[in-house]
Amino acid sequence: MDGKHMQIGEVAARTELSLRTIRHYEETGLVIPSARSQGGFRLYTETDVARLMVIRRMKPLGFTLDQMRDLLDATDRLDADADADRIDAEDATNATDRLDADEREALLERVRTYRQAAAEQVEKLRVQLSRAEDFADTLSARLDRNAPATRV
Repeated sequence: MDGKHMQIGEVAARTELSLRTIRHYEETGLVIPSARSQGGFRLYTETDVARLMVIRRMKPLGFTLDQMRDLLDATDRLDADADADRIDAEDATNATDRLDADEREALLERVRTYRQAAAEQVEKLRVQLSRAEDFADTLSARLDRNAPATRV
C-alpha cells in the first residue's frame, strides 16, 4: 500500500460502484474506510479499493453478503499470515503469531470452495449468455427477412 488516501467519490469512480453501495458495504462491515479526514470524510486506500473490487466481482455471481464476508475473512487471515512470514524472514527476533498448518489448510479450503462455486456460476452465466445471443440473432434474422425491399 502506498499510503495515498482517496475520498469516497474517487473510490466510487474507480470501482464503478455508487456512493450508496460503498456506504452499504461499510454499514454491513464488508469494507471499513482506512481513515477519516479531520472533517469526517471517509478515506480509502488501494487495499480498500481492492477489497471493494472483490465484492463487486462476487456480486454478479450470486454470492451473499455473508459469503463475501467469509471469503474476505479467510483471505485477510491468509494475507496477514503471509505478511508475518515476510516480516519474520526479515527479522528473526520479531516472531509473530502465525497460523498453524491446520488453520492455514482450513482457510485455503474455504477459498477453494469459493473458487469452485465461482467457476460453477461462471459456467451457468456462459450458458445464459449463449441463449441471450441466440435470441438476439433470431430477432436480427427476423428483422432482416421482414425488412422492406429497397427500390433502385
